Amino acid sequence: MTLKTPKKAAALRYNHDRDQAPKVVAKGRGKIAEKIVALAHEHEVSLVKDRNLIQMLEALDVDMQIPVELYQAVAEVLVFVYRLNKGV
Repeated sequence: MTLKTPKKAAALRYNHDRDQAPKVVAKGRGKIAEKIVALAHEHEVSLVKDRNLIQMLEALDVDMQIPVELYQAVAEVLVFVYRLNKGV
């Protein structure tokens, strides 16, 4: 019997007028991850699957700004989401 890897999710928020860097506003595994994903769908928030990034984000505390080491990875996600939302 093989155990299924628990589903993981994290939510980031970035407001360039208020925040110096994106912040983790939610994170979780299993049922909590499912709720994060459901809320994202409900509010039409774009989702990006990135196993490496989620592994790094889950090590951060909620309401914590991402460290400089994650700027490049998160910037790539934000560009992807921006283009997705603009239909570029």
